Amino acid sequence: MPVLSVGTPLGPGSSTCGYCGPLGERSTAETNFKKAGLISSQLSCEFYQKMIDRGWRRSGTYCYAPDLRRSCCPQYTIRLDAIAFKPSRSQRKLINRWNHFVIQGHKSETSDPQLQGTSSAHGKRARPSTSEDNPSKRAPATFSLSTAIHTSECNFIQPNESARHKFEVTLEPSTYSEEKYALYVTYQTQIHHDEDNTPDGFRRFLVKSPLINEPIRYSANAPDHLPSQYGSFHQMYRLDGELIAMGIIDILPACISSVYFMYDPSHEKFSLGKLSALREASLAREMYDAGAVNMTSLYMGFYIHSCQKMRYKGEYSPSYLADPEEHTWFPLPECIPRLEKFHYATFAHPEHSLEGPEDPGGGPSVHVSEELLSDVRVICSIQQDRISVIAINLSYHWNDEYSREEISSCINTLGDELSKEIIFRL
Repeated sequence: MPVLSVGTPLGPGSSTCGYCGPLGERSTAETNFKKAGLISSQLSCEFYQKMIDRGWRRSGTYCYAPDLRRSCCPQYTIRLDAIAFKPSRSQRKLINRWNHFVIQGHKSETSDPQLQGTSSAHGKRARPSTSEDNPSKRAPATFSLSTAIHTSECNFIQPNESARHKFEVTLEPSTYSEEKYALYVTYQTQIHHDEDNTPDGFRRFLVKSPLINEPIRYSANAPDHLPSQYGSFHQMYRLDGELIAMGIIDILPACISSVYFMYDPSHEKFSLGKLSALREASLAREMYDAGAVNMTSLYMGFYIHSCQKMRYKGEYSPSYLADPEEHTWFPLPECIPRLEKFHYATFAHPEHSLEGPEDPGGGPSVHVSEELLSDVRVICSIQQDRISVIAINLSYHWNDEYSREEISSCINTLGDELSKEIIFRL
C-alpha cells in the first residue's frame, strides 16, 4: 500500500539570518525569507525527494522553501554526483590521516613494536606515514573511496590484524538517547556558542522526522553495513566505545540528504565534518553499486555563496546547483560567475537575476487555477482508520482569506504534481 503524504500548509514567513553575522553569532538586522512552509505529519521518501528537488528542506517535521529573491543570504540547493565524484588530493589526505591515527595512533602512542606495520583492512601494510604525508611521493594511480573510507573501521579489519584504536560507524534509526543529547549540547555550546539547548529542542530538530521508512530493493546482495530501508537515520561515529560524532541523514530513493552533523570538539583537528561528507558520498556510491540504481547523489543542503564559511560545499566535485525558478540543475563552476555578479541569480533565466540586496517586494499575488484546486485534497474527517477528503476549494478554510493565502503559497511552491499528491490537513 503506498505511503500517504500529509501536511499542514503554511504561508510566507521570515527568520533571523544565521549566516550574515560573525562566526558563532546571529545577525539581528538581516533576514531570510521563506516562500512557504509545511508542518508534515508524514511523508513518503519519494515525495520528500521531489520536495528537495524543488528547493525544500526539513528541520524536524517542519519543511520550508527559502525565498531566494528576498533573502539576505540566498540559499541554493546543491547536489554532488556521487558516482562521478573523485576525492581531491587534500580530501584523500584527510582520510589517510584519520586512518593513520586509528591504526597507528599519535606519535606518542606508536612505541609499541607490535603495532608497527600492522595490516590494513584490505591486505595492504599500514605504515606510520603515507604518500600524502610526504609531498615528494606521488599518490597512487587509483584510489577507491569506499575502500579507504572503511580501512580503519573495526568491522572491516581482519581478525589477524590490529589497530591502536577501535573505530566503528553504524547506522541506526532516528531516535533519542542521552548519549546523543550530550554530544549535541557539547557541540552546540563549544562550536556554535549556543547555550539554549534542551532535550525537547534536540528532539524537534534532529530526532523527529516525517519520513516513513520504506524497503530498499537492491538488485544484488547488499553488504550488511548498507541500509535496508529508506528513511531518516543517525550515523554514529564511535572511537574506543565513545560517541565522538553523529551525522543526521535522510536516505531517499535518489540521494543521501545531509541534515546535520555534530562532533566532539576535542577531535576538531581531524576535520570530521569534511570526513562525514566523504563518507556520505561513499554510502551513496556503495548503495548504487549494490543495485540501488537511482541512488546517484549526495545532497549537501544549501550552498550559500554570500557566506564564506558555507562555500566549502563547492570543494566536492562535480556539484550542481538547482535553478530557483526552473528547478533544473547547472554545474557549479558555471554558476559561480553569476553568483559573484548578482545577489540573486537564476541560471535558467539570467535576465531575472538581481544585482543588489534590496527587497524586490513580494511580487504579484499567488494565483492557483480552479482546475488545480479541484485536484488538491484536504482531510474533512477522520473516523477510526478511515480518512475522508474533499477538494480544497470546497473546504470552509478556503473561504478564510488568511488560510487561502497560506494554502495558495504552499501549492504554488510545491508545484502542481506534488500538490496533487499530498493530502492537506487544516
